[in-house]
Amino acid sequence: MASSSTRPAPAWLVLLAFLAIYIVWGTTYLAIVYGLKGFPPFLLSALRYLIAGTLLAGWCRIRGQKIPPVAVIRICVISGLLMLIGGSGLVTWSEQYVGSGQAAIIIASEPFWFLLIDKKRWHMYFTNLYIIAGLLIGFTGIILFFGFSKPEVAAEMQWIGYAVIILSAILWVVGSLYAESRLDGSTSNIVTVCIQLIAGGVGSLLISGIKGELSTFSFPAVPLQAWGGLLYLVIMGSLVAYMAFTWLITVRPPALVSTHTYINPLVAVLMGWAFVNERFSGMQLLAMFIILAGVLLTNFPAYKAFLKK
Repeated sequence: MASSSTRPAPAWLVLLAFLAIYIVWGTTYLAIVYGLKGFPPFLLSALRYLIAGTLLAGWCRIRGQKIPPVAVIRICVISGLLMLIGGSGLVTWSEQYVGSGQAAIIIASEPFWFLLIDKKRWHMYFTNLYIIAGLLIGFTGIILFFGFSKPEVAAEMQWIGYAVIILSAILWVVGSLYAESRLDGSTSNIVTVCIQLIAGGVGSLLISGIKGELSTFSFPAVPLQAWGGLLYLVIMGSLVAYMAFTWLITVRPPALVSTHTYINPLVAVLMGWAFVNERFSGMQLLAMFIILAGVLLTNFPAYKAFLKK
């Protein structure tokens, strides 16, 4: 029997899905910059997730999707809080102090954290020289990136922003592995994503209230570009790209789908430079390519296995 990742699919639809995860996910970092021009970070995240989750809930209702068991809901809630608040939400907070391209470059380290945290697969990972070399090269690139960073006005907060982005990558990985190890596939992806989004939205809203964001916020004062950033994050980031990703991994090998890891930072750096005048030193760009080379090496065994089929 053919695996789900080799299921036939229209070539044009596969192409559009790849463009979504390549381009859209890379541009969400810039959309956050615009969203932060009118929304405080956790409120921006809350609105993003709640609107997207509500739209998905309506779609699930129309499709007649059943409410999953309490145990499944609990898993989705926990993973949603880890991935969407601890992962994406912390990136949003950090972009108050760190450029969008810089955030994307640091997030490119996610595959390394998967390797280090996923203990049940260590016997496969750390017996492969490509993976070991990829880890060493990738972390060298991260160290170089930080070493060649030149903090600007809020130097202390910029370094804190870097640290929080690394934490966000780790929490995203922890949430992903938690869901992977406990969900048995009996619940559809769209229902799982819907619950995660709503959980992340409610959690972000609570944090926003605790931080006092709601007491000083005014909807009429939000500029048009901030509304545009929020709309883009909801429709293109939380719906189109994420749903494209969950569909792609059912029709194409994960090793092929994971190539978005290399493209997203390049897109984010280009968008930040073109639209908000973000600057990078030549050595920072070199460090980015070193990180991406490390990611490529860690995934090389999976690509090699795919090509042999």
